[in-house]
Amino acid sequence: MIAALLMLHLGAAILAPFLVRAIGARTFYVLAIAPAVTAAWAATRIPSGIGSGSAGTVADAVSHTERIRWVSSLGMDLSFRIDTLAWVMTLIVSAIGALILVYCAHYFDDRDRNLGLLSGSLVGFAGAMLGLVTTDDLLVLYIFWEITTVLSYLLVGYLTTSAASTRAAKQALIVTTFGGLAMLIGIVFVGHDAGTYRISEIIAHPRAGTLVTWGIVLLLVGAITKSALVPFHFWLPGAMAAPTPVSAYLHAAAMVKAGVYLVARFAPGYADLLAWQVIVLVLGSATMLLGAFRATRQTDLKLILAYGTVSQLGFLTLLLGYGSTGATLAGLTLVVAHSLFKAALFLTTGAIDHAAGTRDIRRLTGVRRRAPLLALAGTLAAMSMAGLPVLLGFVGKEAAVAALVYPVDGWWSLQGMAAIAAIIGSVMTMVYSLRYVWGAFTDGAQGPAPQVRDEDEDQWHAPSWLLVGIPLFLALGGLVMGVTSTRLEAVLERHTETVTHVADGYEVHLGLWHGFGLPLYVSVGVWVLGVLWFSVQARRAVEVPIPISPIDAGRTYHHVTRGLERVSLETTGFMQRGSLPVLLGIILAVVIVLPGVHLIAGGMELNWPDEILWAQSPAQVSVALITIIAAILATRSRRRLRAVFLVGVTGYGTAILFLMHGSPDLALTQTLVETVALVVMVLVLRRMSGRFPDDPSRMTRKVRALIGAAVGIVFGAIAMLAAASRVHEPAGINLPERSVEYGAGYNIVNVILVDVRAWDTMGELSVVLACATGVASLVFLRDEALDRVRSALRTARDSRATLRTRTGATSSAQDPTPWLTMGAEVEDSRRSTILEIVARLTFHTLMLWSIYLLLAGHNLPGGGFAAGIVGGLALCLRYLAGRAYELRAALPVMPAALLGTGLFIAAGSAIIPMLFGSAALRTWDTYLQIPLLGEIHLVSSLFFDLGVYLVVIGLMLDILRSLGSGLDHQIAQEKANEQSSAQEGANR
Repeated sequence: MIAALLMLHLGAAILAPFLVRAIGARTFYVLAIAPAVTAAWAATRIPSGIGSGSAGTVADAVSHTERIRWVSSLGMDLSFRIDTLAWVMTLIVSAIGALILVYCAHYFDDRDRNLGLLSGSLVGFAGAMLGLVTTDDLLVLYIFWEITTVLSYLLVGYLTTSAASTRAAKQALIVTTFGGLAMLIGIVFVGHDAGTYRISEIIAHPRAGTLVTWGIVLLLVGAITKSALVPFHFWLPGAMAAPTPVSAYLHAAAMVKAGVYLVARFAPGYADLLAWQVIVLVLGSATMLLGAFRATRQTDLKLILAYGTVSQLGFLTLLLGYGSTGATLAGLTLVVAHSLFKAALFLTTGAIDHAAGTRDIRRLTGVRRRAPLLALAGTLAAMSMAGLPVLLGFVGKEAAVAALVYPVDGWWSLQGMAAIAAIIGSVMTMVYSLRYVWGAFTDGAQGPAPQVRDEDEDQWHAPSWLLVGIPLFLALGGLVMGVTSTRLEAVLERHTETVTHVADGYEVHLGLWHGFGLPLYVSVGVWVLGVLWFSVQARRAVEVPIPISPIDAGRTYHHVTRGLERVSLETTGFMQRGSLPVLLGIILAVVIVLPGVHLIAGGMELNWPDEILWAQSPAQVSVALITIIAAILATRSRRRLRAVFLVGVTGYGTAILFLMHGSPDLALTQTLVETVALVVMVLVLRRMSGRFPDDPSRMTRKVRALIGAAVGIVFGAIAMLAAASRVHEPAGINLPERSVEYGAGYNIVNVILVDVRAWDTMGELSVVLACATGVASLVFLRDEALDRVRSALRTARDSRATLRTRTGATSSAQDPTPWLTMGAEVEDSRRSTILEIVARLTFHTLMLWSIYLLLAGHNLPGGGFAAGIVGGLALCLRYLAGRAYELRAALPVMPAALLGTGLFIAAGSAIIPMLFGSAALRTWDTYLQIPLLGEIHLVSSLFFDLGVYLVVIGLMLDILRSLGSGLDHQIAQEKANEQSSAQEGANR
């Protein structure tokens, strides 16, 4: 069921941009269905045995499990598990996510340019969080973890025109990605040591040792970066550049809760580790204090909540990682409370900003009078945040105080210092809660900034009922759950009973009244000190946070990133000076030195061959000599065109050697690629001088010759050594039989490309598309030129049809049609009758040959790549005969259409077998009896080859349009400019 819910979220995310175009911001109503269905389903999956377990029970209840086989070689399955912790987090993520999506329908405007991206990313984020908190596989957890990182980058950087938004998004991405990579290493350590990546098994049987300790530390690095703990706390306030509903979800119920969830998940197994205790308690305490202090100094409502979130995340991490039953109960209670009151406060802030146009507490006034229900929602949520009766925040704070103020090892232990930090942090939480309420809902605005008075009614527009109702609903939810908190304890105890590494100094229960005692006295003291602190602070304006340390994490991050950029720039400048000979020389020097040193050091101890077979026939020797001579002459040539043709001779010589060694498929491909390379280089040479501009000295030529000879010697030695060092049978010894069994084809090379190593070919197609994108940047002609050619083609066809109808002409002698469709468009000075006749007579033959190679390539030399090159060469012939006009007439489509269609077909051939329960890219074959043609053998990999065929033709078309017709246009423009300048000079 969880897999189905994830697919529901994915489908909603994909459809979101299309729905936005159709119905605008009302799309959020539709998208809210996915998390709402998830919340409804989770509500029915309360873990079994709630409240029935004995005090000694340590096994958590599991209400739902499912497992789907995925990557068996890694032992990675899509396994999901709903226990108490996962159930609580699922309800938080989905229920609050649904409410925020509904809120967005009234918050955003239909005219927002990036609304489709934002809506899709937001519902996708909800799905990623659902997978993260329910998966029982560490590797799958990491995948969902990184998905949330990418989606949060898109959400925080929603305002693409804002430099602050873009900068904040990049900062959040870099920090959380760093933590994610550290966590991945920790996952590998822990999983390798445990022999499994199943989370439930790792927690049930925790292991000790150095490797495990380092693994857990790295897991905590991921948690503290995601949950913005010191020293990575700086990214979260910057992320407030995101729209307020996005902040409400990411920083109240979703993204930052991922780190807290990770701590809670692993605490039952590893909270007794010293490294765990130091990291969790020290960083949790420091984060709580620093965030709370910064929150007391802010004048922006959203920044008050942002720094408050930092503080509370530190508090939650401290409690859930503390290692005792009572602290875990308090921590889970505060997780629920925090999700309710912080979402309510963010949404309240969003409604205020939406209505008043500002979040500055120095400017706000009259909000309580104009929106009393909104003020009620914000006040109730702030009271819960401050830990005031009778809300859920008070219940959780009381439980936390009770769990912390009786440290078993004394006040000078880690636990004692954490208790002191929690009490001081709670005082400051009371201060910034009062600051929020005072600044948002009273008329006693702080500071000298201009205020919005009652006469400025035109700046206020009343928020819609949903913008008020949803935060009020969440705030009232905190009130209701506070009153009924004893029932919440019955739900949470199945998880809290599993955390028993640290003894409880005081028995902790949830409730509104536990009698007089130290926890109550501490709470009252916190309230009194908080009110006094706020009273003193309210008498003077504080606009800038007072630095409590000369070291600022945000500035440190900025200096580190700038330093890395500088080092990268200097390194690149030193290694790549813009000189191709220098760059190539460095590459070849490395190729010589690294393997060469090993060859020299090994000497005769290496497995050198006993004898060397230099050739099998005189023909091989002749071809090799011609190739060597052409290579030497190419290095000595001073003219570009001559060098290009000599290099081509070496390529054709290599193709002939392939053929002599029994590889006709490789020979065909090499020949075609060499021909294309010659065409491309000749096209480019039109814009260059005939001779090479540099005239290297004699010493430079000797050094280059030495490097070239050394590379040849090293590679020749490596080839001989590799052949003589074989200890196993060649991998291709059974390929003739395997190619028929696995790929249903006799052409081993083609079967490898489209069946055995099809994923590699798919990656190569992506590289081709990237190259085509670079080539497309060189295109000089606009798309309107294609429209003109299409119009001219239609006119020419209509004219020919009309002429044939009138004259009834049937012979070519009577047909005035030129040899080429667009031949009349080419200037007479650039026309070649011979080329036009050759193109007319051979184009269709070449295209038919390319189709034959495509269809026959699975059993005979050919395939999609070779067929695409032949088709591209046919287009090249049309271009040479008729220039750009004839090229567009031959194939009047845009290259991007062919490239995209080819990749779509290739990817589809990979996905379709999965729909029928087979592996991706699985080959099916069948035999069909067709009249006249006989028996035809059809193979499903033909569709993959068809995709390759279209991609290669698209690339060839792109090259001919940029390096061919694009340069033609540029040359013609330059000649026209020269003639115009000459004419102007003559007129003078």
